[in-house]
Amino acid sequence: MQQVGIYEQLVTQLIESRIDRERFYVGERELTSNEASVWLSRFLSHVLHHVLDAVPASDDRLAQQITLSNQFLLWLKTQIHDKDIIDDNLLASQGKILTALYEFENPIASDLARYVQDIFPLTGLTQSELFCGSNAGLSLESELKREILSADKIYWLVSFIKWAGIRIFRKELEAFTRSGRELKIITTSYMGATDAKAVEYLASLPNTEVKLSYNTERERLHAKSYLFLRETGYHTGYIGSSNLSHSALTNGLEWNLKITSQEIPHIINKSLSTFETYWASNEFERFDGDAKSTEKLNQALRQQRSGEEDGTTFFFDLTPFPHQREILEQLTVERQTHQRFRNLVVAATGTGKTLISAFDFARFLKTHPDANFLFVAHREEILKQARAAYRGVLRNSTFGELWVGGHAPDHYRQLFVSIQTLNNQLDTLNLTADYYDYIVIDEVHHIAASSYRAVLYHFSPSILLGLTATPERHDGGDILADFGGVIAAEIRLPEAINRRHLCPFQYFGIDDDTDLRTIPWQRGRYDIAQLTNLYTSNQARVDKILLSMNEIITDLRRMKALAFCVSKEHAQYMAQQFSLKELNADVLTSDNRHERQRKQQSLRAGEVNVLCVVDIFNEGVDIPEVDTLLFLRPTESLTIFLQQLGRGLRLAEDKECCTVLDFVGHSRPEYDFANKFRALVGKSARAN
Repeated sequence: MQQVGIYEQLVTQLIESRIDRERFYVGERELTSNEASVWLSRFLSHVLHHVLDAVPASDDRLAQQITLSNQFLLWLKTQIHDKDIIDDNLLASQGKILTALYEFENPIASDLARYVQDIFPLTGLTQSELFCGSNAGLSLESELKREILSADKIYWLVSFIKWAGIRIFRKELEAFTRSGRELKIITTSYMGATDAKAVEYLASLPNTEVKLSYNTERERLHAKSYLFLRETGYHTGYIGSSNLSHSALTNGLEWNLKITSQEIPHIINKSLSTFETYWASNEFERFDGDAKSTEKLNQALRQQRSGEEDGTTFFFDLTPFPHQREILEQLTVERQTHQRFRNLVVAATGTGKTLISAFDFARFLKTHPDANFLFVAHREEILKQARAAYRGVLRNSTFGELWVGGHAPDHYRQLFVSIQTLNNQLDTLNLTADYYDYIVIDEVHHIAASSYRAVLYHFSPSILLGLTATPERHDGGDILADFGGVIAAEIRLPEAINRRHLCPFQYFGIDDDTDLRTIPWQRGRYDIAQLTNLYTSNQARVDKILLSMNEIITDLRRMKALAFCVSKEHAQYMAQQFSLKELNADVLTSDNRHERQRKQQSLRAGEVNVLCVVDIFNEGVDIPEVDTLLFLRPTESLTIFLQQLGRGLRLAEDKECCTVLDFVGHSRPEYDFANKFRALVGKSARAN
């Protein structure tokens, strides 16, 4: 006893005699009566093992060992009062081990001896064993097959399940579950490693329950445990590194320790109680094998796998800005205090309307985790940007499917859809009125259109959220009627600028010396053809435009301008005129939408000074670097005017303000300057 270090053993007289207490610090603690039986039996077990092993080799060595053991038991009989314990446990002289007990009547197999031989684990039921994954000796695969067939209940806990792994035990699992015995399995969608086919197969077995954890961000389950419970009390378990995959169970370099209730019952008991705790936890959801649970699993697996395609999926921690938090709080008041669940949010372009809706839905999702969601807009680009925003806020890279253009969804539960597509398919969708729990109508000022009316009449969601920068329609329509006559929350253009959410702007209304009073007025706007003819045959107007730009703009060759034109012909004409003055100009219309990204980038990089556009940069497009806006046409719609104005109000580095040149002529009396002015100074038409 001179070796320095830590110990944990009973102090015998021999040990006490060998301890040099003058030379060593001796760490000791008192043995309590509650733990005495464990420590003393463990000590006696080692002594008895040494004594019995010391019986010399001979033809009757086994008989001598049994006799010695029985003599010890009879001596114990004289020391205790419960003599039945000893009388019932004297060993038979021939020294046999019981391995099975099955009834002859209605036998479980025709050849019981062969049956027991086939199902009995080769490592036994009482002794621990380590499996190291090599093909030499006993394999984990073959031993688990025997454990399955000999168990009465099976509890498995693994990080993931592969079909190739389940296939190894398919015959044994089917036989086990058909016999009425219970199989419970816990797994996860972590890393997308689980095969949906394997989970679906397991859930289809009789007397089988499967539970999954989809929360792989916070609670990553790495445990691998295979528990086999028997009514005889001879439980076994395997704890180690092997998931339910072919390589892990066959030739992989995996370590798994077999434990038994006869040798270390406290480990088996703790493993069982931990499994039951997980099973009862809300963290693990039952997989029923129906369409809903199957799609949830497939979506979770796609989400995890999408993060591996390029290594890792990164999400930023998105939190609302103060003005967005204020709007979210106002929405909460509307619903909780006033019980109004059709809510209109008015927010100036650039203040993050879509993000506000995403944060609001994220809150809703906490109390309605299975909510069906619909986002409606009228353009594909808006839908793509909205889906990206929601995925960022929800930290879910597979949230939502597109249904627009060439995109078709696999299901309808989380949908970003164009109003045109939805309206065309509404009669054949076969979705009930309450199918969607939460619906967002983006750019909700369009809601008066017949296509939107059909959608509103068809669905009755728990929450209807409308988003717009301008609830006032130039045709006099009132969208508030769909929202209880109330704007739930708003932040208008001047307030957004004052709070530095948007870039300040300088507005110049410039008389371009044109007379528009003779241009026909139809359906709330000037006739496009005649307006185009006037603008493309008027060099004096072009000269006035260029002169005004030279006077107001600091450096024309460094500006990054959007020029809003009345038609494609007008855009081409103005681009040519700018080019003649050695300004880099280009055109973007609906005819060359496929070039949008390239031309946007050219403008951002300063390769283009003026990008002439026609009704293509009104909604859903952000180019923060734009520092100049040229209104080269009358904008009859206040909504469109504010949307176009918003294209230049995004904050950007080294951008002090946006310069706005609005070229106006002698207008018809129908043309409403008042609404435009009130919007610029922060008063709505409704308020006036």
